[in-house]
Amino acid sequence: MNADTPAIAIDCVQFRYGHLGPRRRDAPLVLKDISLSVSAGDILCLLGPSGCGKTTLVNLVMGVDVPTSGTVRVLSEVAPFRTARARIGFMPQDDALYEDITAEENLRFFAALYGVKGERLARRMDELFAFVRLEAHRKKLVHDYSGGMKRRLSLAVALVHEPSVLVLDEPTVGLDPEHRRYIWNHLEALAVQGCAIVVTTHVMDEAERCARIAMIREGRLIADAPPADILARTGTSTLEEAFLALEESEAVDTAAKPEASQPLGRKEPRHD
Repeated sequence: MNADTPAIAIDCVQFRYGHLGPRRRDAPLVLKDISLSVSAGDILCLLGPSGCGKTTLVNLVMGVDVPTSGTVRVLSEVAPFRTARARIGFMPQDDALYEDITAEENLRFFAALYGVKGERLARRMDELFAFVRLEAHRKKLVHDYSGGMKRRLSLAVALVHEPSVLVLDEPTVGLDPEHRRYIWNHLEALAVQGCAIVVTTHVMDEAERCARIAMIREGRLIADAPPADILARTGTSTLEEAFLALEESEAVDTAAKPEASQPLGRKEPRHD
């Protein structure tokens, strides 16, 4: 992949559920003309209320779904990412772990799916259990883990193969402030090493740590800019206030002009 090519490129994407079925052709659009890109070394935060389309967008980036129109490319490959998938790490909103086996067996199983084995596997397991602070609990059944411990193990699973692209859906839900800060410090270090990271969160101080924020309202992108730029351009002091200001402005623009205005900070998509 060329150094100037984004790790993730989303171009004019629209999505409706069931769009391939004969009974759902009139299903409402969940995503409406979304264009975004994430370069190696960037952390992009997807921000918006529940039901706005964030998780749908995450599913498109993961290749779980394909867009109704437009394109999604990850590491220059269009879904279902047969080659790129091995370089993507994913932490879903709900922990996808096997509870009837140990944490160590979980990590070993998911590592095998990515071809991580031998000395590399032993090294990664030691590194990751130390990182997520579960060294003393690696042989414990996941069924006996707390919710916060499961979140930390899920993050270890997402990182086991040292991915080039990392997608995290509400990664710090259930974690205490100390663990949240510790994990974010590590994510920033991964970005410095060149990992492209997409994260969804409802925690505003976490959003402020991201290089860019993509604010989504009712399936539309209403802002795509660094946090400081969003605050400056809306004349607000918090991201909550900025979102409300942009939401109100978008509602007015949409009523006056149904096709809606260009979102704050957004560049025209590139058509190659």
